[in-house]
Amino acid sequence: MIEHYSFWNTIYMHFDPVAFNIFGISVHWYGIAYVCALVFALFVAHFFIRINPARFPISKQLLDSYFIWAEIGVIIGARIGYVLIYDPDRFWYLAHPLEIFNPFDIDGKFIGIRGMSFHGGVIGFLLVSYVFIKAKRVALLPLLDLVAISVPLAYIFGRVGNFLNHELFGRVVSETDAFGQKVGILVDGVLRYPSQLLEAILEGLVVFVIIIISSRVKLLTNALIGVYGVSYGLMRFVAEYWREPDPQLGLFGSLSMGQILSLIMIILGVLVIIYAMQNNLRNNSQNNLQGVRNASSKS
Repeated sequence: MIEHYSFWNTIYMHFDPVAFNIFGISVHWYGIAYVCALVFALFVAHFFIRINPARFPISKQLLDSYFIWAEIGVIIGARIGYVLIYDPDRFWYLAHPLEIFNPFDIDGKFIGIRGMSFHGGVIGFLLVSYVFIKAKRVALLPLLDLVAISVPLAYIFGRVGNFLNHELFGRVVSETDAFGQKVGILVDGVLRYPSQLLEAILEGLVVFVIIIISSRVKLLTNALIGVYGVSYGLMRFVAEYWREPDPQLGLFGSLSMGQILSLIMIILGVLVIIYAMQNNLRNNSQNNLQGVRNASSKS
């Protein structure tokens, strides 16, 4: 039956998720993609503060320091978020918290840290960002604006890494879906949608385009992290219809856990946008009033 499928349909049979081994430790393509995502996000951030210092008044030194803080927050938050939301052994982990970050199995074999939650990573990132701005005494929203414009394209690496790592599979392709039959990937003999690549396009490329357009709207200054929350949440909500729900959770009615968390993210994003826009309108009114007073005093 395999001969009826294309090379693309059977790509998992020809592609090893392990890139290479070093000193007995397997280095996965996902790990390489993750590192590439971090480096690329930092590169994009440096690019934007260089070409638009007025829009992003952040020094290179501050950005580099913030990058380290943020990454620590993302990793800790993503891992804890996965354990609390998705892992069926969450109560065992809560009783043995050090095991949450243990990269070895019970036999002492290195397996890495598996199981990360995007939404948990967002919470960890925001908490660390708050601590950072208090410690460095800098404004939060301009910093988050830069993050919002730097992350989406880098996120593509992560989703491609998921695809190469043979994880986060799509839902089963219907026999009546001709397009799905062409693009589907065989997983254990079952044809599934390549939802990881769909997410790379929607959550990475499309969100980046939305952020770039929004960054040109003056009223949305300091609101880009809210735009990111809304746009990512919408794209993730849509993509989840092609992504297999987590088997240990299933669906909540007709919604997956990813869709529920994305709805919360959208709501919070809207609140940030409203808050930032109100501040911008207030500041514009004050600036206009001050301009009128200055003109009157000169006359």
